Amino acid sequence: MLNQQSAPLIFISAGEPSGDLHGANLVRSIRQQDPTYRIVGFGGPRMAAAGAELLTDLTRFSIMWFFRVIVHLRYFYGLLRQADRYFRDERPSAVVLIDYPGFHWWLARRAKARGIPVFYYGTPQMWAWAPWRIHKMRRLVDHVLCKLPFEANWYSERGCPATYVGHPYFDELATRTLDANLVSELRGKGSSPLIGILPGSRVQEIETNLPQFLRTALLVSQQLPAARFVIASFNEEQAEIARGLCKKIPVKVSILAGHTPEVIEASRCCLACSGSVSLELLFHEKPTVIHYGVHFAAYQAQNFFRTARFITLVNLLATAKITRSRQDRPYDPDDLHSERAPFPEYLTCRDRTADMARWIVRWSRDNVEFDHLVSQLRDLKRRFAAPGASERAASYILKAITVQPTPTIQNKPHWSHPATRSNQHADR
Repeated sequence: MLNQQSAPLIFISAGEPSGDLHGANLVRSIRQQDPTYRIVGFGGPRMAAAGAELLTDLTRFSIMWFFRVIVHLRYFYGLLRQADRYFRDERPSAVVLIDYPGFHWWLARRAKARGIPVFYYGTPQMWAWAPWRIHKMRRLVDHVLCKLPFEANWYSERGCPATYVGHPYFDELATRTLDANLVSELRGKGSSPLIGILPGSRVQEIETNLPQFLRTALLVSQQLPAARFVIASFNEEQAEIARGLCKKIPVKVSILAGHTPEVIEASRCCLACSGSVSLELLFHEKPTVIHYGVHFAAYQAQNFFRTARFITLVNLLATAKITRSRQDRPYDPDDLHSERAPFPEYLTCRDRTADMARWIVRWSRDNVEFDHLVSQLRDLKRRFAAPGASERAASYILKAITVQPTPTIQNKPHWSHPATRSNQHADR
């Protein structure tokens, strides 16, 4: 058996639960292709179960709001110091970062300061919100492994070596086994349509979006009295929040915790909060209305900064032009002259419940329009939802670090090197 001290080493860091899932699949793929490698880093329980040696569970600090980041700055600084010591003493062959850009930019600096190649797998969507930050990617990352097909061209055109490997979420979906009995039970008998409600996986998203979905359900039930509704909650704690909100709306809604795939599969169509769940809805070829509610100030801010035409990944996969200009007509799914995206989406500070209800009623009554949309989703799934991203990413990383061994240390860590402090401040 190979001595652990002499085994080649790859450092992987993931800070979100979704990143932990993708990291776990990447760990398995690397070890399948070359069992001699040790995988060490920051991650969560899924990565640990896949065989990674975790220095800490970073997913415990999956942080969404700026204030909470400030509160935990001391903790993150300690993690950076820990990682830098590890890079200095253990000299991993590569550092692989998965999403989580705030912390990972700093981790990339430490790795580059130690002369260690950096790969970004599952990149921040800077093409959608912050294209001016591309200089960070050019300077701090050796190669970008892209989840979406248009990303590779976008990065390459801006001087960042990039390769499209596919979305790792589809690796998970392809191996998932559904509870067939539950799906059959949810579908029931007869012709009454089941409408799935997916309010998001964060408490803030649920509190913002679920009341809108419940009012939409009320409007739908007035036009389709036989319609049934079921909420897919991420866990039991969030199911309890949903139960409290349901008491305020006079419509019967079932709530299931931990059975999102079954709810999606059993439903005729869905109401969903914007997020990676749209890829799961594509995988199941399920017509869906996407909603993401924000306050007025946040709406104005995103409208100024956002460069992507859509907020939904499935809609971006379906369009040839991913960015928008000031001259473009604003997207409105209810405007007959607006572009027809597969999933009508509402990033809004207004009440769009009547608009969302209209889509659900149309898809429940009009089989021709419903079947046409399912066919469109089936074509997108065939083109973009193939599994294998984890294997392709692992293969690229292993080949790259074999062809180009880890370079020698170039300089001291940025925070203690006087010559680099001006550059460090310029990045902020």
